[in-house]
Amino acid sequence: MPKRLAMITAALLALAAAPLLAQDIRTDVDPAAALKGLRGPAALSQHNEAPTMTQLEDGAERRVRNYPEQPPTIPHDIDGYQVDLNANKCLSCHARTRTGESGAPMVSVTHFMDRDGQFLAAVSPRRYFCTQCHVPQHRVAEEVGNSFVDIDSLIAPRADRQ
Repeated sequence: MPKRLAMITAALLALAAAPLLAQDIRTDVDPAAALKGLRGPAALSQHNEAPTMTQLEDGAERRVRNYPEQPPTIPHDIDGYQVDLNANKCLSCHARTRTGESGAPMVSVTHFMDRDGQFLAAVSPRRYFCTQCHVPQHRVAEEVGNSFVDIDSLIAPRADRQ
């Protein structure tokens, strides 16, 4: 029992110390510059000017997905769409019975499956709230750097070597 207690105590101490170890402890960096973040250079006591509204990426082209099972983005404006227990505006175009007249892609067959993998006649209640996974895209510059590399880019150098 004492050995187990010691292991649990060590694990808790490691968890408590993790935020301290993750902080940037370099002394050559100005702390104010290092912590500016998305807020910009304004102090917390000052008000920033509101950013300008950005344009939605409004097009019919489908975006390339970066990983399997990535939800596709919404290529149009959805302001004012009702998606709640009473109605789902998305299904007025994307439902199986409406895609012929709307030209919109049908929701994925995965949206018709329950949690046990059984297919349903209608969209599963757990997949009914579209904006839980799908979002419209705005045309904006990256505020925070991103070094994401998709799987195809990682595999390509290996395939070239073989």
